[in-house]
Amino acid sequence: MTVKTLTVVRDLLATNRQAAAAIREELRGRGILAVNLLSSPGSGKTTLLEALADRFRDRYRLAVIEGDIETERDAERVRAKGVPAWQITTGGACHLEAKMIGQVLDRIPADIDFLFIENVGNLVCPASYDLGEQVRLVLLSSPEGDDKPAKYPQAFLSADALVLTKTDLLPYLPFDPARAAAEARTIKPGLPVFAVSALRGEGLDELVAYLAGALERLRSGRA
Repeated sequence: MTVKTLTVVRDLLATNRQAAAAIREELRGRGILAVNLLSSPGSGKTTLLEALADRFRDRYRLAVIEGDIETERDAERVRAKGVPAWQITTGGACHLEAKMIGQVLDRIPADIDFLFIENVGNLVCPASYDLGEQVRLVLLSSPEGDDKPAKYPQAFLSADALVLTKTDLLPYLPFDPARAAAEARTIKPGLPVFAVSALRGEGLDELVAYLAGALERLRSGRA
């Protein structure tokens, strides 16, 4: 019996990379920094976006693409902050793909500075899909536990920075931020780490400065 090996997954990823490269080039030409947010469900991605909208309000313009299996709830929350937002419902798929972002791209205002993409809540599938972003943030919340980097290494290996969220809960949970950061840096040495509480505003200044620096590098041609 003849056995054949099919490389369908590789072909799909190659097609996604091509679409992502085109998106990245278009956004770079428009001077827009795209930021892809990855995390498990409930880690605080939307709450972080709400907090960033408040911090950026007088300095930068932003738009958001929300990815979820169903509902427009997260997009509605972001719109309530005065930020334009588009919801992509995947109907069961556990991640966004570049072609999905491409279908929304012509609706993005030309005068924005940041395009945030909130991926479907999942630390596995989204890590393999480039969406044309310049910055990928992986969020890890204190209720999840500090042992997740080693369990889901690809997500942390693909990250440009790690954001430890819900730090206001640290006094009540057995979560060690130093351990989480060290384990993530074992997977990706030198990974920037930010510890934040979006509800209290703690640690947001450092994250905002990081994102503002990335935008400056993009527009100066250094990224």
